[in-house]
This record gives sequence, structure tokens and C-alpha cells, in this order.
Amino acid sequence: MFSTFKSSKKWLLVFGGLLSLLGLIAFTEIRHGQKHVRTVIIQLDQVDGHRFLTRKDVMGYLTKEGTDPIVSKDYAEVDFRQLEKRLKQHGLVKNCQISRDLKGNMLVVVEQPRPLARLMVAGDGIRTVLGQYVSEEGRFFPISMNYSARVPVLTGKYFVQNRSLASERNQPLLDLLKRIHDDPFWRAQIAELSVDEQGEVTMWPEMGNHRIEFGTPTELDAKFRKLKLVYTDVLPAKGWDRYSRVSVQYRNQIVCE
Repeated sequence: MFSTFKSSKKWLLVFGGLLSLLGLIAFTEIRHGQKHVRTVIIQLDQVDGHRFLTRKDVMGYLTKEGTDPIVSKDYAEVDFRQLEKRLKQHGLVKNCQISRDLKGNMLVVVEQPRPLARLMVAGDGIRTVLGQYVSEEGRFFPISMNYSARVPVLTGKYFVQNRSLASERNQPLLDLLKRIHDDPFWRAQIAELSVDEQGEVTMWPEMGNHRIEFGTPTELDAKFRKLKLVYTDVLPAKGWDRYSRVSVQYRNQIVCE
């Protein structure tokens, strides 16, 4: 009798577990079967703790500034790929992913581009902001009204013909910008880079009145070693305003005058 009781109890537990599992599956199916967009949840990453975009901006992009509303729309009529394509047309969106959760909410995850430098151009003798950053991929993207990134200024006639650095030809210049961005010392020290028509680089620092003649953006390790020597040994000893020109462009040479 005792054995029969234990067996019955075992089957009751199994049956109860199956009912619970079926109930959970049914609940999940009902939730996932929500036919309409309940709400839009937007997740934005940050750039140096800040955002170029706001959730309001993203919602405006998604809905074409309200002319194509999404909330309460039937999911059968929602094309996630088309919405992602719509978002990626905007320069401040590097990448995005759109999905839905079990409650019927639309989830929008947005990755923003990360700037290496800010492009500026000269017009009528006055420097004016072109309104573009250079991303890690070498792509130019617009400035934002929400946040201004602290990155070096980029100038020069080189950019009249080069509207992107995302090419093999421009990879050395992009590597130079990445090198400055990734090194805390040079990121704090280099304020501006000018690139002439031949692709040779001149830099201006935050401290001192000198210009740095870097030459072509090649042999970065050797040139930055020489430049670091100038900043750690020469300028502290001679004075930060002693020289107007520092050149590291030639192999095995440092020129200060």
C-alpha cells in the first residue's frame, strides 16, 4: 500500500509539472502572439559617456518625423529590415538592430559612430566648421546638437578631393588619427592636424607655440618616439616657447628651431 501511495504521488508530480510546462508554453505563445506594436523601447550606446543622438531623434528617424507611425501598428505590416535601413541612412547611426519582445514591445538598439577628429574648412580667409567628424572606419558623419566630442581638428586642402578616409590609399592617415586617439598623452596634446595636397601632415599642440612637421603618415612608431623625446627631454629643458618648428619627418633626425 505504501509503495502504491509513493507511485501515485510521483505521477501526480509528473502530471503537475507537465501542466505547468504546458501553461508556460501557452502563456509564452499568447504573449509572443501580440499582433500590434505596444511601445518602442530605444537603447542607445554612449561615446565617451555622452550621446550624439536622443531617443526622440531615433523615434523621429523611425517614423519619418511622425508621418509613418509605428505604435499600435500591426506587426504583420512592420518590416524590421526596412526600418533598420531607414535608420542607417542617418549619419549618426553606425549600426542598429530591431526586434520584438514577448510583451509586444519593439526593441531598437542603436550603435553610434565614434569620432577620431573633427573636419573644418577655410572659406574667405575665415575658418568655418564643415559640420563633420571622421569615424574609426574613416567615414565622415555630421556633428550633433546634443554633444560635441573633444577630438583634434582636421584641416587642409587634402580634403577637397578626399571626402572619405575609408580606402586603402587613406589608411595611413586613418592609422595616424587612431594612434593619437588611442594614446592618452597624444590625445591630450595634439589639438590640430593639417594635411596638404600631397598628404603631408603638420600638427599643432595644445602647449607651446611650435608646429610639428610630421611628414607623410608613415613610420608612426619611429616618429612618435622622436616626438616623445622632444616633449619629455628637450622642451622641459629649453622651454615650451623656445622653438617655433619641430620636425620629425626625416629618418634618424629631430629638428628644433
